Amino acid sequence: MTEFPGLSIAAVERDTGLSKDTLRVWERRYGFPKPLRDIFGERLYSAAEVDKLRCIKRLLDQGFRPSKLIDSSTEELTKLLESPRDAVAGIRELPSELASILDLVKLHRSDALRGLLTQTLMKHGLQQFVAAIAAPLNQRIGEAWMRGEIGVTEEHLYTELLQNTLRSAINAYPIHGLRPKVLLTTLPGEEHSLGLLMAEAMLVPEGARCVSLGIQTPLSDILLAARSGEVDVVALSFSAAYPVRHAVEGLTSLRGLLPEATALWAGGEGVRGRQRSLPNTRVIEGIDDTLAALREWRTARLDN
Repeated sequence: MTEFPGLSIAAVERDTGLSKDTLRVWERRYGFPKPLRDIFGERLYSAAEVDKLRCIKRLLDQGFRPSKLIDSSTEELTKLLESPRDAVAGIRELPSELASILDLVKLHRSDALRGLLTQTLMKHGLQQFVAAIAAPLNQRIGEAWMRGEIGVTEEHLYTELLQNTLRSAINAYPIHGLRPKVLLTTLPGEEHSLGLLMAEAMLVPEGARCVSLGIQTPLSDILLAARSGEVDVVALSFSAAYPVRHAVEGLTSLRGLLPEATALWAGGEGVRGRQRSLPNTRVIEGIDDTLAALREWRTARLDN
């Protein structure tokens, strides 16, 4: 009997409904799937991997998050699928504001989306908007993209309008000149800037001075800016798409080069849960944790 040679990534995309980009991101982020390579270096997925991916896709459609499913066996996923619908813990109702924003993204209604984002921010205030609206909404947007409910165009529209909304609110705050002075950027290869802006939106209302270098800044330039600008904290953001190994290596190198008195913070899905791998870096485990890190820095400074 001929052995199953494996399916190509295009075939798996057609079979499961999971996009090629999603499969690649999961491979980097979660270590699953683990396709073999043919003689041309192309991915080949086993029958067992495809079966598990089918189950995961069905559960994603029910509202589960991939991080809660990846480590489960196909048998465990099948049992979850067979659970009564009202007993499925992954099904979550969105608050009305979040649901309305998500609907406008799907409909590509840019003017209405811009207005609703601004209105919601004014209602809740900047920090609450970031923590209670933007953070969970980012998660839902990513899940909707993975399920194929929105495309790249809609995702980019949402990101652009949210960034514009946050920048306008941040710029409306007076510059207090209080410490710490925080340098915000990403390492080379990290193209996502939304995490930086959300961190700034949490810090600025607390009087912190934030300086953003934008994205993909070489280590040498980060060091130069930190030293010449008398920076107290260097804060980096890592999305789920950024390889964890590269994040840990980059942060370890940067920590070794920065002055000891300069704190190093790292946040985002790319480093979530990695505090043990980064003992001399403050890993921000969630957007609310940004304020905890700020309080810790100020308390430590008073103690000194």
